[in-house]
Amino acid sequence: MDKVFIEGLVVNAFIGVYDWEHEQTQPLILDLEMDWDNRKAAQSEQLQDALDYDALSQAIIKLVQERPRALIETVAEEIASLVLARFKTPRVRVKVSKPQAVAAARQTAVEIVRQA
Repeated sequence: MDKVFIEGLVVNAFIGVYDWEHEQTQPLILDLEMDWDNRKAAQSEQLQDALDYDALSQAIIKLVQERPRALIETVAEEIASLVLARFKTPRVRVKVSKPQAVAAARQTAVEIVRQA
């Protein structure tokens, strides 16, 4: 199966378990890998035959910013559900990184893989 990637998508969100984390946004860095058959798009060169990664990115940004969440695990699950349901990919890998979670670490992250 072919793959489509979105790497390093930065979304500012209200995220965290502490009250102060809901007073200002923090960046989340999202990496996605999606199974997708690219043959039809390659032949037709038509966007409707491709996985529209711009539309997908905009939908993810809207989802993440629509309400505060406590855990990046929740964000990962919701993104995976959105990608599978709305964009009809058979499989998605979602990594959600939170660079400001642990002061001594470059970033913390969770990664999930889900299938339709």
